[in-house]
Amino acid sequence: MTRTTRIPVVAGLLLAAGGGRRLGGRPKALLEHRGRPLVEHAVRVLREGGCDGIHVVLGAAAQEVRARADLSGCTVTVNPEWTEGMGSSLRAGLGALAGTGADAALVLLVDQPGIGADAVARVRSAYRSRTSLAAASYDGERGHPVLFGADRWADITAEAVGDQGARVYLRAHHDAITLVECSDVAQAYDIDTVEDLKHLE
Repeated sequence: MTRTTRIPVVAGLLLAAGGGRRLGGRPKALLEHRGRPLVEHAVRVLREGGCDGIHVVLGAAAQEVRARADLSGCTVTVNPEWTEGMGSSLRAGLGALAGTGADAALVLLVDQPGIGADAVARVRSAYRSRTSLAAASYDGERGHPVLFGADRWADITAEAVGDQGARVYLRAHHDAITLVECSDVAQAYDIDTVEDLKHLE
């Protein structure tokens, strides 16, 4: 009798709760890119990169984002503590994924439109087990997206505070991270300030 190998489930986790404080309070999810809200662009990137199910964490103007953006097919979690920073959104997202049967979460930030499906697919392909830890690398510098095997979620959640996200955890487990070079297929800039809006089309 042959055993069938179960294909691992790598869920896409999009953190899209930011209020755009340095953008005059314009929620990042609703910034326009190629004629549609930025959050839609990021969802498409995760989908085309091969993620199995997309989970989106909203915060600032969550109701407006849901009204204006097409998030069909996504599981949406609203983080009531989004003002605390990215750490609270990461906790909310991993909490929503717990119990879904996902083997890993591939985390993407909504304000990095220079990262496309090719980078997502590369990092996704670094999955080996539920203890996997992988991240895109840009000329040797760690960036996003980041892949967290499910066996690591509890520890990551415990350390995700403020705007640090998973940075503290990743620093502590530096030797376990598989870096996946993506500088040839993606640009890792953030949309943080008014000056950065030039990257949007």
